[in-house]
Amino acid sequence: MNKLNQYIIEKSKEVGMDICRFTDASPLKNIKDYLICRQENNRMTEFEEKNIDLRIDPRLTLPSCKSIIVLGVSYNVDYSEKPDYRLKGKLSKSSWGIDYHRVLREKIELLIEEIKKIEEFQYKYFVDTGPLVDRELAVRAGVGYYGKNNLVINDDYGSFIFLGHILTDLDLDPSERVENKCGDCDLCLKACPTGALEAPYRVNPKKCISYLTQTKDNIPEELRRKMGIKLYGCDTCQLVCPKNKGIRKSCHEDFIPTITRGYMDLEELLQMSNRQFKEKYGHMAGSWRGKNTLKRNALIALANMKKEENIKLILPLLKDDNPMIREYAQWAIENIFLTSLSKK
Repeated sequence: MNKLNQYIIEKSKEVGMDICRFTDASPLKNIKDYLICRQENNRMTEFEEKNIDLRIDPRLTLPSCKSIIVLGVSYNVDYSEKPDYRLKGKLSKSSWGIDYHRVLREKIELLIEEIKKIEEFQYKYFVDTGPLVDRELAVRAGVGYYGKNNLVINDDYGSFIFLGHILTDLDLDPSERVENKCGDCDLCLKACPTGALEAPYRVNPKKCISYLTQTKDNIPEELRRKMGIKLYGCDTCQLVCPKNKGIRKSCHEDFIPTITRGYMDLEELLQMSNRQFKEKYGHMAGSWRGKNTLKRNALIALANMKKEENIKLILPLLKDDNPMIREYAQWAIENIFLTSLSKK
């Protein structure tokens, strides 16, 4: 490893990064056919770059790119307190604390300034916002290996890691890839509530609960019933993964859910204004889709609770200004009634 690599690793630790690896700027050709297949089979989500060449070729984003610095931060904080209100909607760990885009961007900017102290360079950096497939960059850089749930698993921190990367014109030595350690384990495939993990290393994103909680498209009724009380994201496949047992916990206080404790009050969420929502929840990653998307998810959660007493909270939403909210309110009430009738 050259001196510049070592310097960047040391500085990455100083600015608060847990993982720092390197790869070259060659195109990610081995995933091109897979991306084309996903596109042809309507498996692309609205959050993805549609131009496949942009997704695999770093030099289309930064023409002078020679090396890529891939960075990771663990968000697996040790926290188990629960709020005391009655109607709880669950947040995935990815939205527990301060929005990780903001946290990682700040750390990456600090790292860039440290590198500039010894060498001027051209760069572009991204945290879940660039066109390139960041998980493939991470695997190629040796951050970890693909689990059968398509998440990157790191030997020290498991899969609860946020990723970012810096495209640079620096001459850096690439890191070694790491071998896959999943073996014949298929716990994640068996545990997925919607069957989104259709085969090892193959996920149908449009059935994934994490995607369903974020999309503004209509959610099929059979999938709504499998979302449980999840308002944003889903951790099921990670929680059952043996590679997430006995790993190093996150030391980043930014990801401790001091405000939400990992949940949202469904009654409050259904009644609060946009201003109140932004003031209380605007700091978290799950707020990016806006209040109405989470409000819709809250209606799904109430329907899945199947308690007749909750109908009174839903009734006012039959007159909501948003047609999506009116539709889901109607569906939630009908489902609670049907459950109630089936018990009689």
